[in-house]
Amino acid sequence: MENVENTFNKIISSDQAINLFFSGMTLMFGGFGGVGTPPKLVDILLETGASDLTLIGNDAGFPTIGIGKAVCTGRVKRLVASHIGSNPVAGQLMTDKKLVVEFSPQGTLAERIRAGGVGLGGILVDVGITSNIVTQNKQILSLDGREFILEQALTGDLSIVYAKKADPYGNLVFDKSARNTNPLVAMASTKTIVEVEEFVPLGHLDPEEIVTPGVYVDFMIQSEGVNWSWVWEKTYGT
Repeated sequence: MENVENTFNKIISSDQAINLFFSGMTLMFGGFGGVGTPPKLVDILLETGASDLTLIGNDAGFPTIGIGKAVCTGRVKRLVASHIGSNPVAGQLMTDKKLVVEFSPQGTLAERIRAGGVGLGGILVDVGITSNIVTQNKQILSLDGREFILEQALTGDLSIVYAKKADPYGNLVFDKSARNTNPLVAMASTKTIVEVEEFVPLGHLDPEEIVTPGVYVDFMIQSEGVNWSWVWEKTYGT
């Protein structure tokens, strides 16, 4: 069993992970409001100095938590997200026309990412059909007397994911709300790297608790801890 584990081991070092990030890339990230976004991988991204980035994920995080740390550097040219309200810096960059933001309703965004992961070209939805913001520059199709928005599937060059547990194959277990969007983005990029809290040997994960199978995972690194604990209380004082 040990030889099998070594053959399929996908765990790499931080120095090796640096080579996965590059300027002009499309980066997909898991998480919701910073919770579930891999903090060490975001820091590695910042260390590379990569710029001209397109980011795809649920939101803009907070200025010091989640993907927000990358947004605040000004090195992101485009963000596809459901909202940016938790990161005022992102709002200012958008107002100053230094950041292009494509807003997509949260459920639609999740489904566009899933569609990319399973190889679909797009999906038909009626959410936002009366909103100029949602329908701007998009094709409207008629089907059985109803109108739908044609939403293109979303894919990336690299997805960054956070998981509670993983085995050497890359089978992943998530923790509560930190699971948000991580299984979706894990499927939808050319390469996927996962920041893992705890590695376990092969056979130690109950097959029923595995959410993302290792076939979607290319690389993994050891997490050094998260920075999202009590994020809402610390930010808003509630």
